[in-house]
Amino acid sequence: MTTVAIRELQGESYNSPYAEQNITTRGIVTGVLRRGFFIQTPDKEWDGKGSDAVFVFSHNRTVSVGSEVEVEGKCVDYLKHDIAKPVTQIYLNEARVISTRTKFIKMIEIDQAFLNKTNDELALILNSLEGMLVKIDAGQTFIAPSNPFGDYVLALDAQQPDTSVIRSSDGGALIDAQNPLRWFPGFRVTNYNLAKRLNLGAKLTSSIEGPLNYRVDAYQISVSQPFDFEPHFIPLDKADISSSDASLTIMTLNCFNLDPCVESSDLVMNPNQDVDDDWGEGRFHTLAQAVVLQSNSPDIVALQEIQDNDGAEISDVVDASQTYELLIKTIKQLSGVEYKWIDIPPEVGADGGQPGGNIRNGYLYNPVRVDVDLKSVRVFGSEDPSFEGSRKPLVCEFIEISSSKRLAVINIHLASKRHQTSIFAPDGAGIDHKEATRIAQAKVIRLEAQSLYERGTNYYITGDFNDTEHSNTLKELVGNQSTNLVLELPEAERYDYNHRGKLQVLMHGVVHKSVVEKGHAEYEIIHGNELIGVEPGKDSDKPSDHAYVLAKIKL
Repeated sequence: MTTVAIRELQGESYNSPYAEQNITTRGIVTGVLRRGFFIQTPDKEWDGKGSDAVFVFSHNRTVSVGSEVEVEGKCVDYLKHDIAKPVTQIYLNEARVISTRTKFIKMIEIDQAFLNKTNDELALILNSLEGMLVKIDAGQTFIAPSNPFGDYVLALDAQQPDTSVIRSSDGGALIDAQNPLRWFPGFRVTNYNLAKRLNLGAKLTSSIEGPLNYRVDAYQISVSQPFDFEPHFIPLDKADISSSDASLTIMTLNCFNLDPCVESSDLVMNPNQDVDDDWGEGRFHTLAQAVVLQSNSPDIVALQEIQDNDGAEISDVVDASQTYELLIKTIKQLSGVEYKWIDIPPEVGADGGQPGGNIRNGYLYNPVRVDVDLKSVRVFGSEDPSFEGSRKPLVCEFIEISSSKRLAVINIHLASKRHQTSIFAPDGAGIDHKEATRIAQAKVIRLEAQSLYERGTNYYITGDFNDTEHSNTLKELVGNQSTNLVLELPEAERYDYNHRGKLQVLMHGVVHKSVVEKGHAEYEIIHGNELIGVEPGKDSDKPSDHAYVLAKIKL
């Protein structure tokens, strides 16, 4: 058994020089989590070259914050997955309390000056602070709403607002096209009794402090004390756009794995994640309100993430008729409008998404305002390798009844960004492994739209693009013939999704450029849903993780 100081144990790189060795070290307990605790060397001036703290992994522990302990165990460089940043930990064999008298530990303050670094510089600095006590002063702005896991993200506005990024009217931070993976400091409150439900734009009115923890491919402070904040009220937007003759209104609505079933835990892939009650939790009602009260009962609703009738249960069921009919029934109760639905079911397990759910794109349409050319309804891209295991675009030509004019709507849901590496990954930082797939998918869609236009049919492409307006995906899809209606909005309004504090637009509306040149298009993002927090420790009660989008196309 080798006795090692924590700083020596951590070294100056991502990997410990003592990995896989049995060691003894000592320090002050600075934080206790569900799976272990942090210890840090007291009275040590941080030199910026390496950390003076380490995480001790242990399910069985009796230590308390402030105690000085000596620990014995195996030093490991823990990897969450193959391309993750290694995290030095001690797998505990034994912990001995040396003293219960708290010794002084100087906390490092994270402020705006601290963050004015390149991603590479920041990655090195945060790696050298890993596990150490840090603090953030009061006065900052919450740029993400609370989530079920007790996570919070802040813009450091205590001295003056952070003007390095575009800010929304509620104080949110829009994604930086030049640095889309920019890190914003955040914290996690593991005791849900101390975690607060809050909306984007709330203000932190007390300081927070705790060990800097590396988890889910990013750094956040582990906080075990209550914090105070000034609430911020977020009203749900209501659209200005409404239906009129010789035009069509189209709403885009990501339904967040909607299904009518309470799944049996014996029939799903992961019982802890895949069992839900969308009806009992009110999601059908909230989506219906979005259609009727916020979007003025549009002529067409382009839906994404509709699941089959038995939800995430692993079965041969792909029919989603009960999902549509329950949503239609709920909308009718609110408005009197009885929509009809269209989809083409995927093959079992063929289109990705939650296992067993068989998510697909679909449509609702108001038959009083709209007719459908049933011969036009089809999916495409099935023969292209880029759509293997991915949602297929659904195209449908709708006919506005008063004018008999038609519009082809292409409803898409491109490959996910879930596999993108973190800016903190030691190899290939920030690489988006699905970008090439989305670009290839975008080309297939662009050629389909071009073919429609050459045959005399105008088009509107919408859905979940899983990429931003400045991305190569959108450049490929828009090409020389189209316009993205998102770009007609002011920059500070271009968002429908919040990812770790970065507001961004993933749902777009693409039309032939002549439609915009003639002034025949209107476009709105109906904000609110993506800005409102949920109760930490409870399942999300949000009907969707996106804002809603509404377009009006004059025919």
